[in-house]
Amino acid sequence: MSENPVPSHGPHPLLELARRAVEEFVRHGRILAVPGPIPEEFQKPAGAFVTLKKSGELRGCIGTLGPTCPDQFREVVQNAISACSRDPRFPPVHPGELEDLHYQVYILQPAEPVGGLADLDPQRYGVIVHKSGRRGVLLPALEGIETAEVQVAIACRKAGIDPADNPELERFEVLTFQEASDEP
Repeated sequence: MSENPVPSHGPHPLLELARRAVEEFVRHGRILAVPGPIPEEFQKPAGAFVTLKKSGELRGCIGTLGPTCPDQFREVVQNAISACSRDPRFPPVHPGELEDLHYQVYILQPAEPVGGLADLDPQRYGVIVHKSGRRGVLLPALEGIETAEVQVAIACRKAGIDPADNPELERFEVLTFQEASDEP
């Protein structure tokens, strides 16, 4: 289900929305008003992640596993603002960086429990690990992650879980939208 539509007439609406939300927040400190009407395919609530990259390197990534807003447009606006301003790994994006950012938007499908590593495919599924109130998440199709073992180990490390403690596993599929880039 992981897709990368390449529109022939400009950026995908979710990518354009993420860009506009970040620019409005970084330049003016305002939350972008969601343009209407919202196309039917984006009216259904869904979890979403927004990833910002600069020179091919991660610059921010924040998301929600399930919907927190009534539609995908509002979910993307909320997570785009969080990715540029609230990712604890990075300082907030400043106006001078805006032209250098590349955007990715992931719309998450509902997660489902799995029995073990054999049910995972890091190219197709994202993973959620749970143990003792801790939770870690990793999106699918990330560069350098070729096996379920590596995917789970990274998600566990993010959550402070020892993979040997047999955490509960869930998987999810995503619809992926990303800007074309001239980066290697």
